Amino acid sequence: MANNISTAFRSVCKKKQNNGIKIISLGVGLAMGLVLIAKVCFEQSFDNFYPHSERIYQIQENVVSGNDKPNAYGQVSGGVAPGMKADLPQVEAATRLTFLQNDAVFFTQDKKRLTGTFIMADSCLFDVLPHPMITGNAKKVLSQPMYVLISEKIAKNMGSNAVGQSIRLDTWPTQTLIVGGVFKDVPENTHLKYDVVISLNSILHFFQNDGTQNWVGNDRYLGYVRLAPNTDPTSLTPAINKMQARHVDMNELRKAGVKLSYSLLQLEKIHSDEPSTKRMSILLALLAFALIFTAVLNYILIVLSSLVKRSKEIAIHKCYGAAEKNISSIVLTETAIHLVASVIVATLLIFLFHTQVEEILAAPLRALFTFRTGLLLAVVCIAVFFSSGIVPARIFARIPVSSAFRNFKESRRKWKLGLLFLQFIATAFLVTLLVIIGRQYNSMVNDNPGYVYENLLYCNTSGVTKEERQKAIEELKRIPEVQAVATCSTLPMFGASGNNVSEPDKAQELFNIADLYNADADYLSLMEIPVVAGKDFEHSTADSAQVLVSQSFANKLAKMLNWNDGVVGKTIRVSEHGICTIKGIYKDIRIGSISEPDPRPSAIFSANVPLNNIMIKFRQLNSDGIRQVNKVLQTALPNKDIVVTPYKTSMTFLYTSSRLFRNSVLIGGIITLIIVLIGLIGYTNDEINRRSAEIAIRKVNGASAREILRLFIKDILRIAIPALVIGELLAALAAEKWMENFAQKTSLSLFIFLGCGIAVLVIILSVVSMNSYRTAVQNPVDAIKRD
Repeated sequence: MANNISTAFRSVCKKKQNNGIKIISLGVGLAMGLVLIAKVCFEQSFDNFYPHSERIYQIQENVVSGNDKPNAYGQVSGGVAPGMKADLPQVEAATRLTFLQNDAVFFTQDKKRLTGTFIMADSCLFDVLPHPMITGNAKKVLSQPMYVLISEKIAKNMGSNAVGQSIRLDTWPTQTLIVGGVFKDVPENTHLKYDVVISLNSILHFFQNDGTQNWVGNDRYLGYVRLAPNTDPTSLTPAINKMQARHVDMNELRKAGVKLSYSLLQLEKIHSDEPSTKRMSILLALLAFALIFTAVLNYILIVLSSLVKRSKEIAIHKCYGAAEKNISSIVLTETAIHLVASVIVATLLIFLFHTQVEEILAAPLRALFTFRTGLLLAVVCIAVFFSSGIVPARIFARIPVSSAFRNFKESRRKWKLGLLFLQFIATAFLVTLLVIIGRQYNSMVNDNPGYVYENLLYCNTSGVTKEERQKAIEELKRIPEVQAVATCSTLPMFGASGNNVSEPDKAQELFNIADLYNADADYLSLMEIPVVAGKDFEHSTADSAQVLVSQSFANKLAKMLNWNDGVVGKTIRVSEHGICTIKGIYKDIRIGSISEPDPRPSAIFSANVPLNNIMIKFRQLNSDGIRQVNKVLQTALPNKDIVVTPYKTSMTFLYTSSRLFRNSVLIGGIITLIIVLIGLIGYTNDEINRRSAEIAIRKVNGASAREILRLFIKDILRIAIPALVIGELLAALAAEKWMENFAQKTSLSLFIFLGCGIAVLVIILSVVSMNSYRTAVQNPVDAIKRD
């Protein structure tokens, strides 16, 4: 073994064996491939860090309202989780929580500005979903009104001795919270991320109603239970139904046309079983395989390219008594040395570009490369070793002893063409997939959602008085470049809450809607949402009992109630709003994003006071306009943290995951193309060396440079065309799977696939032509002399 290692090291250090190219190309492929595999492992490991995670479940609410399709939600009413703990002996612990504000701005008592995600939870939160406490007693803190737990990261940003300090949310400036404890940061691989936990019995300081004990309605809570060992969650269904019957008037629900039940979803499956997560994991795994597979094939191709050069060396080893297994051992040892060097290169690349890696994969390296993931990556590297070493070892071991005394002519050309064939498939697959993903991303960020958001800014002014807000609006209207100003409760791109529609005098609910809540009389005109029937809100008659409904809302309502004369002017009842009159109908707009659209009909209610979201439309938006708006709002609202955002920026941010996936494929495609071209250049050089005498003779007999180039191009075309066709077909299948994530899809025309295939073919043929041109035009006498 020691002799084999010594021989292998000498071989690695020899010149003209392309060892550098072998190591770098394999290292680059491994770097990207291993990172993508780590990302897949990360996505599949969500929430498995909790103790007894296999026994923790999220409570699911299953609802059928009126004639709507059945829906399952991860949110329940406040009384359900503690009710399960009280009524079901199989439930060891239960908790409920609700999100208060994501990326909330808050201030410490020394006026330091910080941001974090706030939730409100009961005192049992860490009984079910525990995180190590650094200081304080979680159960005690969450039992006290207006006390909070903060993460270690927040505590460090607050400075020393964070416990006992007070903080104030920018949105609720009059409410003071006291820090009672510090917990370890929530890991990255969880569906439930937060920085600050407010005790749930503080809820009336932030909301008008306390729904913590409700069994019906106000279903804003996430409920979790931990079951006793060996408990099958499906076996609890009868007991859960009985529990529900004890606390809920089921007859009233039936009269309202609502079917409501509960089920349990295992914590570890909340994220990993999401269809979008499954599709993304499959595609990333496929991309990782394509990269590593291409790098391995290229390594084998380069090794086989040295077959003729190394034949004498191998034959001499055999003359001195080396058996086939000894030769195989030497080649495998060389492969192991190359692989170790490649892994080192890959590691260096990952750490060198760690910022880009973390951005593209939306996770820090420490979360991606865990111990479990490291074991899997080690198995992948072992598989790469055997895949890269066995084929060359077998071929080299069969070199005859006679090669020591005469030239060895075997070139293993069929092997090389086969390897290039597979590499061409991978290249066509990635290039085509990249183009399709790019088209889909561009169509999403430039799609028409039913309203116009170009030249539009918005600012959330929650926490200020209506008088301050009105003053700010008047100042904004004085800016010459401002075209219009309006206010609303909900921005449609961020989704909407739900409420139920019924007839004023009947209990039965007809259907559920996406409730955009309130907007003023300038909102529709600013957003350029057309009113197709009835009238828009008017300044003079602003009344919260008036409602504008979408076309789908009007059509559905008219059909269900047989209102053949239309819905404008009719009265309806909407939960949370009461009885209201339909003033007009607006054209349907998209609620949410293309990837997660809300298909429900929507409604907007009139407002007689300025609302929290101020929207400013410019004639032509530029950086100066944004600065002017910031200045005006900061002057008008001096006690408010002002964040002015272009609507288009937020719209683009909705598709961050698609952009990052596109970037992953882009980098993977570029790496694969470079690796393939390296292999193609090596193959062409081998063919030039092998056929130099033949080419010289052809030229002596009158062959032109074009005919010589045609010799090489013809060989490549035979494998390139079928390989590209296969690659295009695989890309079509992968793209179709990926685009299941989106309600609106870009068209997959035949011209896209033809264009991508032709582009890849042109690159391949260009490389072959440029690499062969020197031989095609050189003096044939020089080639004959050299041979």
